[in-house]
Amino acid sequence: MASTQLKLGPKQQNLMRDRRSGSSQSDDTALVRQVRETHAPARSYMLDVKPVLRVIDEIFHRSRLGTEGGVLLGTHVDSLEDRTSSLSYNHDELLQGLSYVIQKIYIEISCRSLGGADAHLSAMELLRFLSSYSWEAKVVLSLAGFSVYYGEFWLVVQLCTTNSLAKPVAILKQVTDIIEHAESVKTQLQAIDDLIKAITNVTKRIVEFSDMIKLQSQYISEDTPPLSFAMAHIPAATYWVIRGILASASHISILTGSRYEYIASTTEVWELSSLAHKLKNIFEHLTSELDNCRRYIVEKRYDEDYKNLVQIFQSLHLDNMKSLRALISHKDDIQPLVVGTTKVRYNLEVLRRRHVLLLITDLSLSYEEIVILDHVYKEQQNRAEVEYEFVWLPIVDATVWDDLKREKFEDLKSKMTWYAVHDPLIIEPPVIKFIRDYWHFDKKMIIVSLDPQGRVSSENAFHMLWIWGNVAFPFSDEREKTLWNAESWRLELVADGIDQEILKWIDTGKYICLFGSDDIEWIRKFTVSAKAAAREAQIPLELVYAGRSTATREKIRRVNRTIETENLGRTWPDYTSTWFFWSRLDSMRCSKAKYHKTVDNDAILREVMTLLSYDGSDHGWVMVWRGSAETVRGNGQLALITLDDFGAWKIQASEIGFVPEFTNQLKRRHQPQHCTRLIIPGFGPDIPDKVVCTECGREMEKFFMFRCCTD
Repeated sequence: MASTQLKLGPKQQNLMRDRRSGSSQSDDTALVRQVRETHAPARSYMLDVKPVLRVIDEIFHRSRLGTEGGVLLGTHVDSLEDRTSSLSYNHDELLQGLSYVIQKIYIEISCRSLGGADAHLSAMELLRFLSSYSWEAKVVLSLAGFSVYYGEFWLVVQLCTTNSLAKPVAILKQVTDIIEHAESVKTQLQAIDDLIKAITNVTKRIVEFSDMIKLQSQYISEDTPPLSFAMAHIPAATYWVIRGILASASHISILTGSRYEYIASTTEVWELSSLAHKLKNIFEHLTSELDNCRRYIVEKRYDEDYKNLVQIFQSLHLDNMKSLRALISHKDDIQPLVVGTTKVRYNLEVLRRRHVLLLITDLSLSYEEIVILDHVYKEQQNRAEVEYEFVWLPIVDATVWDDLKREKFEDLKSKMTWYAVHDPLIIEPPVIKFIRDYWHFDKKMIIVSLDPQGRVSSENAFHMLWIWGNVAFPFSDEREKTLWNAESWRLELVADGIDQEILKWIDTGKYICLFGSDDIEWIRKFTVSAKAAAREAQIPLELVYAGRSTATREKIRRVNRTIETENLGRTWPDYTSTWFFWSRLDSMRCSKAKYHKTVDNDAILREVMTLLSYDGSDHGWVMVWRGSAETVRGNGQLALITLDDFGAWKIQASEIGFVPEFTNQLKRRHQPQHCTRLIIPGFGPDIPDKVVCTECGREMEKFFMFRCCTD
C-alpha cells in the first residue's frame, strides 16, 4: 500500500526533477544584479495596487476557510461569514489595463506549473514581462495571477459536490478525490497555505515601502538611509515572492490529477517549508527595516514640528489660535478640550482671543493645588476686569502609559471646573520637548500665561498667582515686577487668602502670633508661656498655628485636634490652608530668585528665607506681629526660653513696646553656633547657588535629600 501511495506519474516526476535542478542559485549579489537588470519602470505603469491586494486577500481568505475548517471537514464554506460586501473598489478602475496583465500572468503560471519549467528561469521570465512596473506592482500582479489560479482550484473543489456544472469540471481536472481522501493531502495543503501566507506578508511589506515613499517623501527619500538600506533588499524579496508563487502553483498542479494514490514526499513538503521559512526571514528583515524608516520619519517630523513651534511662539499673530493648535491640536482633533466636572467637550474656538493660563503638570498634581486653583478661578467671576481661562496640559510618557495612569488622569480631570485636554496623548513629543526646553518644565507645576494673541506674557505665572491671586492679572512679567516694587514685608502678604480673621485683628490692633512645629510638647509649653506673658504685659494676643511644611496631612490633623481640644490657640480649618501657607512662602522665594534677588539686597526675601529656615529645623518657630508691619520672629526654643523669662524684661517691654523688646531679648540670647537648616522642595533654576544663614550670616552647607510622603 505504501509503495502505491508514493507512486508518481510522469508529469509529477518531471516537475519534481525540474524544481530540484532550479534550486541551485547564484550567490545573492549575482541574483540581485540579475533581478535589477529586468527592472525598467515606466511612469505610465504606476498604479495603486491596494484595491487589487484587497481582492487577493478575499480569495485567499475564502480558500483558506476551505482548507482549515470548510470543505475538507465536510462544512459548506458558503455558510461561513460573507466578507465580499466589505470590498470597496471600482471594477472599471480596477480592471482597466490590468485584466489583460493578470490573465497573462495566470496563463504563464498555469503553463509553467504544468510543464515543469525551471523555477529560476520562470521567475526571471516573469520579472522581464513585468519590467515596466514598480516593485510593488510586480509582486501584487503576480500574486493576483496566482490567486485566480488558486481560487479556481478551490472553487471547483468546494462546488463539485453541490453544483452540477462544477462536478464534470472536477472530473476532467481529476480533483474529485481530494475531499474523500483529505488526510492524504492535508500536510501538503497546509504547507502550501503556510507558503501563501508568507508570500502575502512579504508582498504587503513591499507595498508599505512604496506607500512610505509616496506619502512621506518630505521626510525620507530612496537614496537616504535608512530607506536606501531597506530598498536594497526589495529586488531579492520580489524575486523570492515570485519563486514562492511558482512553487505553490506547481504543487497545486501536482494535486490536480494525482488522485488519492499520491502523497507528497517529505522532500516536497520540505521544499515548500523551506521557501516559507526564507520568506518569513525576509518578512522579519523588511519589518525591521520598515520600523527603522518609521522611526526616522517620526524623528524628522518631530524635529520639523519642534522648529515650527519655536517659530510660532517667536512670531506675531492676530489671535491665539495658531499657538494653541500647535500645542494642543496637532492631530486636528475637532474637540480636544473638556471641562472635567461636566465632561462636556469643546473645540479650541472657546479660547479665541482670550487670556489663557496653561496649567502644565505631570500626574502628581495634588488635591491641594486643585483646590487653590479652583478658588482662584472662581474668584475671578467677582472681578469684572479679570477674565481668563485655565487649560490643563498633563505631560505624560506615552511609552509607559497604562490603565492605572489613565485612571489617575481621569480622577484628576474630574475635579476640574476648567478646561483640560480630553486625552494626554494628544500632546505630542515635540510639544513636550518644547515645553521642557523653552518653558523649563520639570515635574513641578508651571503656569504659562498667553495673551489674546498667543504670545507668552509669562513663562511661569504660578508664583504670582499663588502670591497675589487675581490681583496679578494679566499675569505678565511686567505685572510681577510692578507688584513686587509696591510690596513690603507685612502680615497681609503672609496671610492674605488664608485667614480673613487675621485681617480683622490687624484693624482692631491685636497682637498676632503665628507659630509652627509638629512637636506637640513644645506647642503646649510655648502657648502656655505666650499667654502668660501676654496677660502680664496686658496685651491682646491671638495665637495661630501655621503647622510645618514637612509634616504629613495626618500629623497636622492630629496636632490641630490637640490644640483645639486643649484650647491652646487657633487652627486653620483644613490641611489645605496650612499647605498653601508654606507653598506661598516658597513661591515668594522662587519669584524673588527669578529676578536674582538675595537676602543681602532684598528684605522680603530675607524674611521668607528666615521663616523657611526655621521651618526646616526641629525647634519650631514664632512670628509675632502688631498691626501690619511691626514684627519679630525667632527660633521656637529660643522664643520659649525668652518668654519664660518675661519677668526679667517686662519693664523694658512696657517702655519701648512688646515687639521691639522681644526682638532685643531674642538677639541677646541667640547663640551663633546653633543656627538653622533650610529645606527647599524641588530643583532647577529656583535653587540658589548659595544660601546664607539668616541668623549668623555664614554660608550654609548644601546637601541632597530624597523624601517620600506616604500620607
